[in-house]
Amino acid sequence: MGGYLPHRRVKADEQFTIPPLDTFKAVLEPTAEGREISTTQAYVRFLTQLLRDQAMGPRVVPILVDEARTFGMEGMFRQLGIYSNVGQLYEPEDKAQIMYYREDVKGQILEQGINEAGAMSAWIAAGTSYSMHNQPMIPFYVFYSMFGFQRIGDLAWAAGDSQARGFLIGATSGRTTLNGEGLQHEDGHSHVLASTVPNCIAYDPAYGYEVAVIVHDGLRRMYKNKESVFYYITTMNENYTHPALPAGAEEGIIRGLYMLKEAPSGAAKIVQLIGSGSILREVEAAAELLQSVFGIRANVWSATSMNELRKEALEAQRWNMLHPMDEPKVPWVTQQLRASKGPIVAATDYMKIHADQIRGFMPGRTYYTLGTDGFGRSDSREKLRHHFEVNRYFIAIAALNALADDGEIGRSVVDDAIRRFDINPEKPYAPKV
Repeated sequence: MGGYLPHRRVKADEQFTIPPLDTFKAVLEPTAEGREISTTQAYVRFLTQLLRDQAMGPRVVPILVDEARTFGMEGMFRQLGIYSNVGQLYEPEDKAQIMYYREDVKGQILEQGINEAGAMSAWIAAGTSYSMHNQPMIPFYVFYSMFGFQRIGDLAWAAGDSQARGFLIGATSGRTTLNGEGLQHEDGHSHVLASTVPNCIAYDPAYGYEVAVIVHDGLRRMYKNKESVFYYITTMNENYTHPALPAGAEEGIIRGLYMLKEAPSGAAKIVQLIGSGSILREVEAAAELLQSVFGIRANVWSATSMNELRKEALEAQRWNMLHPMDEPKVPWVTQQLRASKGPIVAATDYMKIHADQIRGFMPGRTYYTLGTDGFGRSDSREKLRHHFEVNRYFIAIAALNALADDGEIGRSVVDDAIRRFDINPEKPYAPKV
């Protein structure tokens, strides 16, 4: 008709130089002796370092709803300021504090009040600015994970459709991690919901170095390679010590699975234990329990992304179907596990279907999944993990059951473990109560 024809800019003109991974060594190194932090704190450390980068720092858009102090981000109020087009028109109640609520016309933080839909809309605006305005921005929206895909799922779909780029941080994640919050906050399904958005790259890291490697790779993919994807990363408020980045683990972290701890050598029976997020540490404890009590060895694997493992495996499966005369591709998850021996047990702080989605790509061995099907409850982490049967004792029992299924041990060993760990076999099934 001779008029304006709308079009989508696929790539902005500006080219970023991504700072090297070792720039974030504060997150890659082990926590100081006696020092415990959460993965949310590890994320804040990474973000703080990124904000100092001369090229990328001014492009970072931290977005908050009302949980800044919960996430340990209040220090950014003074440093960056909260954006307001009219500046500070009132005296904040916390003015006497060093890290008071400071608004500024040049503020860099977007604070939307208790309004997840508004915050997500702001994130989409920043995440699509490369296309709309030829100005790539790097939005980080951090929220309680339960308030993400469940509450604003249609906007997450719209973000994928509009090819937004950026990071969604689902903090205080997991159904057993934010103790005492019950139905309101305990998230056991956001990763399942995230899997419905094709260009959403979802991760559930357990350690600070995993957070650093994942966010750094996201910067590379979205702001160097200019891929039209966005990241959903769950972090926790549970404090514990963090080890250093294991040598050569980067590829496995990014692809979704790597061996965290190798079993002791020997001729004893062996199992493969997989964990992610907050339950990975229960998996590590279960491995020690199996060794010390039952003399059974266990390799411990960290599954940083069940979703990415499934996507890559399905792509390999499709390629093999359409190239019957070529050497078959082997999915990453199958590659990693096929050289190992013994049954496989996977435990996460999410519904069992989350770990079940890679079942078809297990290397032909017994596979048990443990998860948190059911509604959240208000109680301690210890009691919640017992209720949902994802603690070290249930993981160990699942491993023993799998060995019994394979004929490697007798059923009496499993029965002995149930009694030893004082577990009531008639306890209610979590999804039904």
